[in-house]
Amino acid sequence: LVLLVLVAALGTFVYMRPEPAQQKQNGYELSTLKLASFSKLSIEFPAKASVAFEKIDGHWFITQPYKARADQVAVQRVLSIVAATSADKFPATDLGRFGLDNPKLKLRMDNETFLFGTINPVSGDQYVAYKDAVYLLPSTYSEAASVQVVELIDKNPLKPTEQIAGFDFARLEQWEDTRLSVDVVNGKWKASVASAKPDQNQMKEWYGNYWEHNPAQSVEPYTPDRKATYPSFEVKLKDGSKVHFDKLQESPELQLGRPDEGMMYHFPQDVGFSMLNPPVGLAK
Repeated sequence: LVLLVLVAALGTFVYMRPEPAQQKQNGYELSTLKLASFSKLSIEFPAKASVAFEKIDGHWFITQPYKARADQVAVQRVLSIVAATSADKFPATDLGRFGLDNPKLKLRMDNETFLFGTINPVSGDQYVAYKDAVYLLPSTYSEAASVQVVELIDKNPLKPTEQIAGFDFARLEQWEDTRLSVDVVNGKWKASVASAKPDQNQMKEWYGNYWEHNPAQSVEPYTPDRKATYPSFEVKLKDGSKVHFDKLQESPELQLGRPDEGMMYHFPQDVGFSMLNPPVGLAK
């Protein structure tokens, strides 16, 4: 009987208990803002140059400290703070208490501003101020915004809107004799060399692995030397235009310079070799 009474009492308690526990589990939303609604973003630091971005035609570009295509995923990672939730919320009445009187980082998204303060020594989370409240958030939000600016550059050598129609490798040393070009004609890869017999599956695999899904290991600003002459090649695009690349170095890594955008792309040597040597099936 005693056990039955205890079970009944426990069941009544569970059924009748109030909802605050569920509210705490869900947490407090920092904002109701949407990631896709912003067109400008700036990351500001107290002791180094700020980084600015602008969305143009649906894609993010770095505008300061120099102009470059931005890594879209990296920018979205920074913007994701608008969807963050926190288990703790405090009134923003004493910013010095949270290290927010001199914030370590400011994020400005259009007309919205987020301030980042000190790290809580117990939880390891960081104090973040937005509007009239302060929240505790994982430090991953500020870490995503604090990386070196070169890590925020798009590592793909081609723009998302540039659709490949072929390659002209004629000015590379290994193809000078054959003047090799490869093109997609009616959905099939064709080579300019009469003796070449490209296997379609191998060509599709080469294109997919080394051009369609092959971001560089790293990228950095590049100022072309107008007096220097480098081996080079061109990527042909479906709109009839071409993108020129300089082969600056082949070993111990492949370095490709894109003069029109002022960027240099770094690839591992083995990957670089495959990028510039399509399996066209030349007779030996």
